[in-house]
Amino acid sequence: MTATASTLRKDVKVIGLISVAHGLSHFYQLVVAVLFPLIKEDLGVSYAALGFATALYYTVSGVCQTLAGFAVDRFGARRVLLSGLALCSLGILLAGLAQSFEMLVAAFLVAGLGNSVFHPADFAILNARVDAKRLGYAFSFHGIGGTLGWALAPAFGYGLAALTDWNTALVVASGLGPVIMGLILLNGDAVPGEARGRAQQTAGGTTLAEDLRVLTAPAVLMCFLYFLLLAAALIGVQNFGVAGLVALYDAPVALASSALTAFLIGGAAGILTGGYVAGRARRHDLVAAGGMLASAAAVLLLASGALSHALIAPMLALAGFASGLTNPSRDLLVRGATPPGASGKVYGFVYSGLDVGSMATPVLYGWMLDRALAAGVFYTVFAMLLLTVATVLYLPSRGLAPRAAPGAERTR
Repeated sequence: MTATASTLRKDVKVIGLISVAHGLSHFYQLVVAVLFPLIKEDLGVSYAALGFATALYYTVSGVCQTLAGFAVDRFGARRVLLSGLALCSLGILLAGLAQSFEMLVAAFLVAGLGNSVFHPADFAILNARVDAKRLGYAFSFHGIGGTLGWALAPAFGYGLAALTDWNTALVVASGLGPVIMGLILLNGDAVPGEARGRAQQTAGGTTLAEDLRVLTAPAVLMCFLYFLLLAAALIGVQNFGVAGLVALYDAPVALASSALTAFLIGGAAGILTGGYVAGRARRHDLVAAGGMLASAAAVLLLASGALSHALIAPMLALAGFASGLTNPSRDLLVRGATPPGASGKVYGFVYSGLDVGSMATPVLYGWMLDRALAAGVFYTVFAMLLLTVATVLYLPSRGLAPRAAPGAERTR
């Protein structure tokens, strides 16, 4: 086997393992939420209360994600990733066993802690282990894994709950985590478990002031804001979109759930296409801005309430595709803002914007649905998507350009 073929094989294995783990994290994010109509009725709670529980989940994840990034830089990404998988599985198991709203909240707190590790651990591994010329594709498949995890959640959750009940569906879902953990442990050559990368070993660590300078750089803060706004939009579609479509269009639950699946599958197709585009584009900011603008336009049409039932799923699929197209380019923009040896902390901080955006809006969306303001859910999603365009267009003026991968980071 030639050196090139050996490197390609190693990269494919790394990308595959990390993408599957990322997919499971997204599956766990959504598998409880898609069962909200059943949980609401069974536990006798409001959508606003379920939105509060969701906000707690993302609060814990957001607060802990930057800390997880520091842990990645100090202790190694594989250890942190395995810990996150274990906590997510435990959280979903506790949710499946919940017989009260209080138990469900406790489960969300545990699962939120587990969810905090994935972006800093995943991107540290990909940046360290994948050849620089394949990083656009690596980020693409990483995003596809996450989107497919979301897409699997409605079919798995509703399908199994229809055959049994929502508790059983979640208990079964919790068993997927140990399976993925076993795959990672069995493939230690692809994801080795050294405590620290060479960048940290040779540099002797960094001071708190230096870390804060990295995290408060204008380009890094703008990336953080981008993810905050994106999450505020996605939480509306993914966690409250089914209920919103039922209320706004008087759509059957099955149709609304299928439309959400179409959004997620469209997103996966967009990410796959986006990997090809990112590998050839010179202006990743324009790719990201154009995709988000198109996605916002599709959601605006949906919010109008004027679409026929037949057009709901295609319009959501278009919104998902346009948004997904931006993912590899936006990840390359973040990489361009990351100094050597700081992948864990920067990705942890920037992607904590997803959690901040996710925790800031669920109560608002739930409040709108409880007051028959379903159109407001989708108009809010439109506004958030439109604002992301401004954050992306700001980045080039700060000198943000994709950088070459430093050899020091190819150590884990």
